[in-house]
This record gives sequence, C-alpha cells and structure tokens, in this order.
Amino acid sequence: MNHDNIRKSGRIVTFCVGHPVYWGQFEGLKETLLGYHQTMIDKVKSLGAEVTDFGMVDDSRIAYDLIPKIAAANPDVIFCNMTTYATSSVFAPLIRAIDKPFVLVALQPLDALDYTKANTRMQLENDAICSVPEFTGVAIRMGKKIADVIIGTLENDPEVDAHLKEWCDIAAALRGLSGARIGLMGHVLNTMYDMNADPTAVSAAFGLHVLPLEMDSLVELGKEATENEIAAKREAILNEFDTPDPKSDPITRKLTEKDLNAAALGAAALDKFIEKNELNGLAYYYEGTEDSPVRAMASSLILGNSMLIGRGFPMCGEYDLKTCVAMLIMDRLGIGGSFAELHPFDFADNCILIGHDGPHHIAIAQGKPVVRSLIKYHGKPGSGASVEFKLKEGPITMLGITQTYDGKMKFVIGEGESQAGPIPPTGNTNTRAVFMPSTKDFVRRWVMEGPTHHYALGIGHKADTIKKIADALGIEAVIVR
Repeated sequence: MNHDNIRKSGRIVTFCVGHPVYWGQFEGLKETLLGYHQTMIDKVKSLGAEVTDFGMVDDSRIAYDLIPKIAAANPDVIFCNMTTYATSSVFAPLIRAIDKPFVLVALQPLDALDYTKANTRMQLENDAICSVPEFTGVAIRMGKKIADVIIGTLENDPEVDAHLKEWCDIAAALRGLSGARIGLMGHVLNTMYDMNADPTAVSAAFGLHVLPLEMDSLVELGKEATENEIAAKREAILNEFDTPDPKSDPITRKLTEKDLNAAALGAAALDKFIEKNELNGLAYYYEGTEDSPVRAMASSLILGNSMLIGRGFPMCGEYDLKTCVAMLIMDRLGIGGSFAELHPFDFADNCILIGHDGPHHIAIAQGKPVVRSLIKYHGKPGSGASVEFKLKEGPITMLGITQTYDGKMKFVIGEGESQAGPIPPTGNTNTRAVFMPSTKDFVRRWVMEGPTHHYALGIGHKADTIKKIADALGIEAVIVR
C-alpha cells in the first residue's frame, strides 16, 4: 500500500494591499512593496504551504473581481499582507463574500525607523500596522471576524516565523478534514451514549464524508492476503515493536506466534481495506460470535491500526467517530493523535494515567513501543496482541470532541506534561500526565465541560492552535486551564 502524500499541504491564498495615491507620489514604492510581499510568500512556501498569490489589491474594483478567483483557488486560509496603509474599501468586499479564515499579516521590513534619516517614504514602507484596526473594525461591521493578526518584522523574527508556521499547520489540518473519507464499521460498544454520533452532523461540521462499512468485507480481504504480504507485516511488527517477557499482570504473555500471525494478517487486510475504500481514517467496533471469523479479525486489528495511525490514518476503536476526527486533526498538525481516556490517579506524584487499550499513534511514543499478548481484552470479548507505550516526555495536548444538548459539536481542549516514571505493564498505553495547578483540579474542570470519555492525545502545547481550527469551522471550543 502506498502511504505517500497522505498528509497534504494546506492551501493558502495571498494578496497584499496598498493605497494607490502613494504610487504617483513616491516613484517605485509599489514595486518595493511587492518585493516585500514576495519575501513573505517565499517564507510561507518554505513552511510547506501551497500558495496562490493575487498580487496587489489597491482598488475596490480589483477586490470585487478577485472574489470568484479566490473561490476557484479553494483556499484553506487567506493571508492579507498589510504592506502599507490601505483603505478598507479594498478589503470589505472580500471579507464579506468569502467564508474562509482571513489572517492579516503586518510585517515591517525595519525593526525601527532610522530616525537620523527618517522620511515619509521610509514610514510608508513600514506602515504595515496602520490600517489593521480599520480592517478588523470593518470585518466586524460586515458580520465577520478576522481569524488572526501576525505582527512583527519581515526578516529575522522567530516569533513571526512560528506564527506563520502555525497557520500553515492549521491550513493543512483544514485541508485534511475537507473531503476526508472516514469509515464507520460495526456498532457502539455497550451502548456508550457519549460515543453515539450522527454521521450527517459530523459531515456538516467538518466537511468530510462518513462511509458505512461491513466487517465481513474486511474478513474477505483477509482471505486475499498473500503469504508474502503477511510475512512482510510480521517483519514490520517485529521491527517496530519490542516483545518483552510479561511482568506483574497475569493476563499478559510474551507475544505468541499465534497472535503475531493473526496481527500480521489483520494488518495486511487493513491495508487492502483502506486502499479499496479510499479511506483517510476508520472508527470501528464489532464483536462477532465466539470462534467466528469476524471475532478473530476484530481481535487482530490493534497492531495494524497502530501502524496505520503512525502513517497518517487515524484508526479509532469503540466506534468513536468524533475522536477519530480529533485524531485526524492532531495528525495533520504533526503532533500525533493517540486514542485515550482517563485512568487511575497517582495522587502521590500529582499525575494521572491517561491511555487506552486498542490502537495508538506509535510515532509519538517514548522509546520503542511494546506489544504483548493478552489472554483476554478487559471489558470486551476476544484476545490477542496489544500495544503498550507512553507518550514522549514533555508537553502534551488533549482534544475531545463532544456534542451539546442541541447536537452541535464542541471542542474540549487541555494542555499538560508527560511525566517520566513507570506505567503498568498491561499491554495498554498509559501516559503519566501532569496538569496545573493540580492534576485533580484540572480533571474536575475537564469533566465539567461535558467531554466524551475518549479524546485524542498529542505532543506539544497546541491548545490555542486547535481553538483557531475550531473557530475556522464555526465550532464552540473551550480550553480547560
């Protein structure tokens, strides 16, 4: 299976603004400003975004003509480059007509004017901030809102570079959601009411397609797997995972040949399943009857799913469609997106274990992930190979997607730290998570926001970035602090 180009670049439209009266007053000023604009474009391209530029917009007639052209470019984010003062008449038509996140980029070429040589032209070349309040004010009067304002210098400004990179990442996440095909296979585990989700509501909120699928189709694809394909998956599993002896948990075993072969078959079948249905992700849960081919397949998917998640395909257990979307967002931001829930507190160390059984994002594991054979999957039927690891030590972010009383989506977001220390050797993931001001107080505030009991877990502190994605989608978001 070809995993190339799964994570697509975000698509950003750029244009710059100016005041045409200046062009006749200061010869070459427009060309100088366009040069600064090109520097900004080159910077955005270097950050991995796909850029379509429309040059200088200095007249409302140009702005009106630009509306269908920008729509045809189908951007995820729009950068309006404030190269100098411009009247809001060149911006109002665009912000009114185009329902995309607009970011005002106000970057001046100089750290400060050279006051010994200062003149009007120097001021105009550095007047990037001048009309920003005019633009933001007019956006509000048009019933819209500016997504963000980036302020700083054109060159040698790490804060600006990080801010631009954030929006390139947001564009990539929005691109990943748009038109994504998420498979939905099976049924909710034990009628977990918080897991239930209307596929139409999910499609409406995120602009993706939910594809209902059958577990029997996966079983049939497993029958088509060749010996070479299964052998390749065996080798990949043994390369990507450690297989230690069991420790204190009596339901764990060293990975058995039977479970390794079943996991390799499941992984080979999943590759075919993803490719056949052109999926970007999958939420699933199915039990099947005892000793049936369906149960055997359903019990064998954890390793194959974990390998797929690490390569950009969120695979979510317990039929949790909303968390699958959260995992997709995190993956496209480049921060992982592992399947997680709350586990026991460690009050002595002010931390809580957070993790899950089932598939996980092995690309963000601390060290090499472990696979153990389990003689039973707790809380559900079946047995087989399961993944154990903790997230990389350092900053982490949680994203839960839930629904409100009126059925609308809501993001619940939090930030903490992955702490060094032991985790239980249960064949499940667990991360020692610490939150401020105390872990217990954070968890109390978290649960009071009404999240589902599952959420996506990633590395880095990205709460503000994820909230900007929610704002771009028109979804309520709460950062729990």
